[in-house]
Amino acid sequence: MATETTKSIFWQGVRDGAPFILVIVPFSTLFGVVATEAGLNVFETLTMSVLVIAGAAQFTAIELLRNDAPTVIALVSALAVNLRMAMYSASLTPYLGKATLGQRAWAAYFLVDQTFACSVLKFEQNPDWTIRQKLTYFFAVAVPICPLWYLFTVIGALIGSSIPESFALDFAIPITFLALIAPMLRTRAHLAAAFVSVVTALLLNGLVYNLGLLVAGILGMMAGAQVELLDNRRAEREGGA
Repeated sequence: MATETTKSIFWQGVRDGAPFILVIVPFSTLFGVVATEAGLNVFETLTMSVLVIAGAAQFTAIELLRNDAPTVIALVSALAVNLRMAMYSASLTPYLGKATLGQRAWAAYFLVDQTFACSVLKFEQNPDWTIRQKLTYFFAVAVPICPLWYLFTVIGALIGSSIPESFALDFAIPITFLALIAPMLRTRAHLAAAFVSVVTALLLNGLVYNLGLLVAGILGMMAGAQVELLDNRRAEREGGA
């Protein structure tokens, strides 16, 4: 296998992250529109995108606040939506755990669905990469994504309600998550977590303050963890047979 340079790995990351531009642009623009309609000014909207940098959590918090939900409920729900980041972090620790504290801090900031999804697959395919090469790829994936997230958040906030409803920018939200999640449903635990969370969210859709989403996330993680535990026990029994 040809030796890969840091430069070539960087451009691999950029190329792998580039397709997400197709959904990041309308997704971030839509957030800018929704946030300003909810009462935030342009600076506040941009600040939220820069500090939180998690679209699903941002939409959740804004929507709850628009519906006059208590601030505590909005914060807890947004944090619950972002619990997946803790699982992402745990999955990447075997690959990036030996990086310096500063490097890990920056990686934690840029840990979004796209950087995780691309990186974890690439790291599995290239177990011989050094820490430097892995970090190069990880941050390269963020290059075409995060700056555009900030930029089009501002654009959405500036143009606001002038975007016709017929443009239906909200199509970007489900498409983004389908594109990210579908390739990652590779085990029974993944499938169980997805199935339980989807069914629960649909059944509890009418709960006040969208608490059904919070319950669905918790139950989905519990189901996935239980199935993984059962599968591990079965594998141990078969291995000891």
